[in-house]
Amino acid sequence: MKMFEIPVVELPKDTEELRQEVRQFIREEIESGSFEPKCDSWLSGFSAGFSKKLGEKGWIGMTWPKKYGGGERSSFERFVVTEELVSAGAPVAGHWFADRQSGPLFLKFGTEEHREFFLPKIAKGEIFFAIGMSEPNAGSDLSAIQTRAIKVDKGWIVNGSKIWTSGAHEAHYMTTLCRTSSMDPESRHRGMSQLIVDLSTPGITIRPIHLMSGEHHFNEVFLEDVFVGDEMVVGEIGNGWNQVMAELAYERSGPERFLSTYPLLNELTNVLLEKEDINGLNKISNVVSRLWTLRNMSLGIAQLLENGTPSNIIASLVKDQGTKLEQEMAEIARLLVSVYPSTQSGSRLEKLMAQSILQSPGFTLRGGTTEILRGIVAKGVIQI
Repeated sequence: MKMFEIPVVELPKDTEELRQEVRQFIREEIESGSFEPKCDSWLSGFSAGFSKKLGEKGWIGMTWPKKYGGGERSSFERFVVTEELVSAGAPVAGHWFADRQSGPLFLKFGTEEHREFFLPKIAKGEIFFAIGMSEPNAGSDLSAIQTRAIKVDKGWIVNGSKIWTSGAHEAHYMTTLCRTSSMDPESRHRGMSQLIVDLSTPGITIRPIHLMSGEHHFNEVFLEDVFVGDEMVVGEIGNGWNQVMAELAYERSGPERFLSTYPLLNELTNVLLEKEDINGLNKISNVVSRLWTLRNMSLGIAQLLENGTPSNIIASLVKDQGTKLEQEMAEIARLLVSVYPSTQSGSRLEKLMAQSILQSPGFTLRGGTTEILRGIVAKGVIQI
């Protein structure tokens, strides 16, 4: 068996000033009525105005080079900002995927034109990206995708569809994984490439997928004879699988993977403190210890990513255990307090609990299903 080696990281003391600055900003925004804290805000909390405010603060693209609109700050400073925004239930969904994945993808694999055009606009909170990976007939097996891009003069003609595409109806572009050559029966990972698709291009249809709550952030995206110029190819033709695998380490390891329901945990703790419910608080301490462990693992991965060390296996473990805890949060609350969950309730606890229940089915699906993630971990730790 291979051993996991996750660095033990302590946040630098100078990040505390940044943390207090973010907290003050959040307090002022809540007091002004800019937003109401909600669970799962990094996916369902869209506010173009709020994203623009964060861009003005320099809190998007924080680690990117200044010449591309970034702040050249450390990954730990970015971690602190992310942690505070998600735990506060702030509406960050607009810029989320561009900041977390598309930007780093362009920095590592994109052309200089990609970096100069897209990154400053992303950092200002002016343009948003969706991620086009999953497909209706591929399930969790990403290597089974069928979306095709055929080479034509000065570009590609793309046909296919994507599903569970978060925020596509609000996004300006979609980084799209597709096949640029026939599937190799010996390795289905070959022949894939990534294209940047302008979602205003003729031939694109975006169809909403509504949640049980009626909310809309998932979508189906249909591409019919969509032209994509050669300048919109990311990285090398045929290297799409390797590029996506590098991208997924960012997607699966961040604090959003265990803090989606933190607003509920925080409000539940406040209620138990008011009631002086020692038994309930003891049970909450068990949840907090699990969160602390996941946070330390996530910080370790942030260090690995900054060092350029492959961390997909550990990231898969954090995502698996983090989303499992997120799903359990509503049930933990139900067992500790007597409330009636309702999105229309005047009680913050009841409203947050309802949000957690309604959003929770998606936690262990997005970013890779539990079964797939555990398969990745198992293959990674067993020496054949």
